Amino acid sequence: MKINRIVFIPAAILIAAAALPVLAQQTVAYPSKGQSAQQQSADEGACYAWAKQKTGIDPAAVANAAPQVQAQNGQRVQGAAGGAAIGAAAGAIGGNAGHGAAVGAVAGTVAGGVAHRRQERAAEAQNAQTESAQQQALASYREAWDACMQGRGYAVR
Repeated sequence: MKINRIVFIPAAILIAAAALPVLAQQTVAYPSKGQSAQQQSADEGACYAWAKQKTGIDPAAVANAAPQVQAQNGQRVQGAAGGAAIGAAAGAIGGNAGHGAAVGAVAGTVAGGVAHRRQERAAEAQNAQTESAQQQALASYREAWDACMQGRGYAVR
């Protein structure tokens, strides 16, 4: 029973931590002029449409944007195969194709690993740039939505 709790508590903390940025981005509108819940709902919908039209940003579309880019797998295997072939050919010239193939395979694996790490770094940079652009777009939308709701008599935070 204690093992389950030990696993559950860190998992719950991780889930809560992942949700914090989403919760921090939510805007709250208080009906400072006594608007009814029905009126507030209508105003929120109208401001959603206005902010979307004004900024060209649909927060639902941004939330469902393309998945993150990932580096391709298989560079090490491809490098090993290519290196083994080249090594075998070079080894055959020297009279020891097996040794040349082994050396070539190791060198190809290392080269493939380097290529994979380079692709991973490029994918991480592209993902960071995409996320930054999405956050800027959402901030622009929220600013327009906030202005609309304030114009309709709501206190926005």
